[in-house]
Amino acid sequence: MKTVSAIKSKKQINSMKEYLEQHSLRDYCLFVLGINSGIKLQELLRLRVQEVCGTDGEITELLGHPHYGNPPIFLNDAIRQALKKYINEYYLIDTDYLFRSRKTDEPITRQQAYRIINSAAREAGITEPVGTTTLRKTFGYHAYLQGIAISLIQKRLQQASPSETMQFIGIDQQAKQVKININL
Repeated sequence: MKTVSAIKSKKQINSMKEYLEQHSLRDYCLFVLGINSGIKLQELLRLRVQEVCGTDGEITELLGHPHYGNPPIFLNDAIRQALKKYINEYYLIDTDYLFRSRKTDEPITRQQAYRIINSAAREAGITEPVGTTTLRKTFGYHAYLQGIAISLIQKRLQQASPSETMQFIGIDQQAKQVKININL
């Protein structure tokens, strides 16, 4: 099994998003939710519409999934807009799987998700190995760059230690110098 990397370039992420949005709203939502939440692929694929929608049909701010309560999964504007468009356009109901197969009422398979992510990565010019875990690694990498504490990222990714999380998201602990500049 190949080791996959986070997608570190925002330009490549945007290129993948553009390709996926033109290709399939379902696939676009899978990518956007994956890179913005850090949810494991198997759990993403098992999500149902009712876990992202309130009783009023609006997309909720927090994922209604008991497994992700601490810390809760925030559904940012990008996720909510993509999901709303997708759910409305495909007339999904509460009990439908969010990432339903076009052939059955079951969710897409891990293999199909892999093909979706890989084809979008190739279209974006990404040459590094990419797989389904790339979504979680991309989430963790960019959360870390935005200043989110490694302990919170570790909790979200459900890993044993901060050093394991740093290695998982591709951050070299030696290369990152922390400068705490309190200038009172």
